[in-house]
Amino acid sequence: MVKKRDDPDAESFVFSVLHRGGIAILPCDTIYGIVGRCSDTQEKIRICKGRDGKPFIRLIPDSEAAAAYADTLPEPEILSLWPGPLTIVMSERGGGKVALRVPDDPFLQRILNNLSDHLFSTSVNMTGEETLWRIDEIVENFGGKVDLILDDGDLPGKKPSTVLDVTGRPYKIVRQGACAIPPELLQYP
Repeated sequence: MVKKRDDPDAESFVFSVLHRGGIAILPCDTIYGIVGRCSDTQEKIRICKGRDGKPFIRLIPDSEAAAAYADTLPEPEILSLWPGPLTIVMSERGGGKVALRVPDDPFLQRILNNLSDHLFSTSVNMTGEETLWRIDEIVENFGGKVDLILDDGDLPGKKPSTVLDVTGRPYKIVRQGACAIPPELLQYP
């Protein structure tokens, strides 16, 4: 199903789809993303994208929520870049890494705050292919694979989030995207 973002009932409809374990394509303040609740949609999203075991970004409502996942949080100067188009890769509790982002989109923030779960997020494309930004191509390629597409029109020129790995020193930009990170923030001892 396709719903316009400016429809009066769009937010409650998105909430309903995600709450019952569905997956949706939403504008995520950067590019369109395939999203679903962290508690029960990982395999659905993998099948939708044709993706292997590579982990997904987790959208969280605020920096305090990062403590539930991360062994150690980065410096306040790094966290001050949230909310925004920055994904921070941190050491995960229990081992491994986790990629977290606090989106700067009021619509998505309200969904996160009301859902009582965080969201997996990944770009709208089949693994290894270009990211889709034209809504008609998104509907054509993913309309039968997701429960909902929230149409916010074409998003030309939008960049994905910048991905910053803070698990080692110096910090490393894994993907340069929409967030410009001041060079001095990469050099923490």
